[in-house]
Amino acid sequence: MNKFDVPYKIYLDEKDIPSSWYNVRADMKTKPAPLIHPGTLKPMTFEDMRPIFCDELIKQELDDNTAYIKIPDEILNFYKMYRPSPLTHAVFLEEALGTPAHIFYKFEGNNTSGSHKLNSAIAQAYYAKKQGLKGVTTETGAGQWGTALAMACSFFRLDCKVYMVRVSYEQKPFRREVMRTYGASVTPSPSMETEIGRKINAEHPNTTGSLGCAISEAVEVAASTEGYRYVLGSVLNQVLLHQSIIGLETKKHQARHHHRLCWRRLKPRRFNFTVHGRKTSRRG
Repeated sequence: MNKFDVPYKIYLDEKDIPSSWYNVRADMKTKPAPLIHPGTLKPMTFEDMRPIFCDELIKQELDDNTAYIKIPDEILNFYKMYRPSPLTHAVFLEEALGTPAHIFYKFEGNNTSGSHKLNSAIAQAYYAKKQGLKGVTTETGAGQWGTALAMACSFFRLDCKVYMVRVSYEQKPFRREVMRTYGASVTPSPSMETEIGRKINAEHPNTTGSLGCAISEAVEVAASTEGYRYVLGSVLNQVLLHQSIIGLETKKHQARHHHRLCWRRLKPRRFNFTVHGRKTSRRG
């Protein structure tokens, strides 16, 4: 079979969207090290995290045992706007590399935010809304996460405060304005709005900022403002959990792709031949 016979894109139907996220830690023999409290140097508990994170997200963060966590219907309905995402066959990359291997990638850029970040942003915004919060705070570097969260918060009518690394704030005005279009406030970091921001500006007056600065400001505002919590788009277990939808869909793609390959290999062919002067044919 020629590699060009394999479809360029393999699609799933809306009904194929996974109904649960997969928690990989449940199947790990050696569990990941716990988050350490910077003050006590002991593993952080649910109560330690409550001033910063949403309650349900803390439960997901600390859960090392539940393999599958049901995706709420409200999130599934949102996912249907852009999921399932296609599995794409990188035919020309294979040709350029001269490899006999088949290379596939999951394209996660087919949504308004432009990246996979929306998979977790909508989940975190949902749990914040369900808890009855007024809004959330976050940081963003290039702006992909900030854009995704701004879109998710707009959907659930939550306030969204984004602290954007100053150099990106100045270099990426379109990302900045997309977030504002969705209703988010976007502040260059370090700012003069927070204690940590003022301190950094005083010590480094010409700084272009960093993700660490922006995180510090977002956490400070969440911890000091009633009805707000901090959310982020990477690093934590809960984010990995939400992004498992990519792998779960890929497994369904692979099953469907394998079926197609087998069908093509086993598809009966008709052979024409002559027996005792008479033409006949058969499938083989």
